[in-house]
Amino acid sequence: MGLYSSVGWTAYTDQPEVLAAALAGSHHVVLAYDSEALIGLARVVSDGASIAYLQDVLVHPDHQRSGLGSALVEAVMAPYAAIRQKVLLTDGEPGQRAFYEAVGYHQVGHPGPGEELRAFVRVTP
Repeated sequence: MGLYSSVGWTAYTDQPEVLAAALAGSHHVVLAYDSEALIGLARVVSDGASIAYLQDVLVHPDHQRSGLGSALVEAVMAPYAAIRQKVLLTDGEPGQRAFYEAVGYHQVGHPGPGEELRAFVRVTP
């Protein structure tokens, strides 16, 4: 809960039972710790065969821009290397776009002015 709070994801922290169910229902979760403190998390929702949805990538603010986010994405997506469609949705914050493009995703379409949601895809040939 503290990691989600640290990045301001109150939609999750306001409903801890929903967060617990979401994590439990994830296909794959990767966690990063500094000593005993949870500092990073990435999770995937998938059918395991045709699509993998990168749902959450969180890095505690004290550890951002350290390469941890990229390492989390690589680790959580490794079991899905043979899956062709890898997708995600994120908000319109410019840093999000730069991060996901840096880890191999491409924005689909172009959000209009004021739109807060971006769609990204990474297709394996």
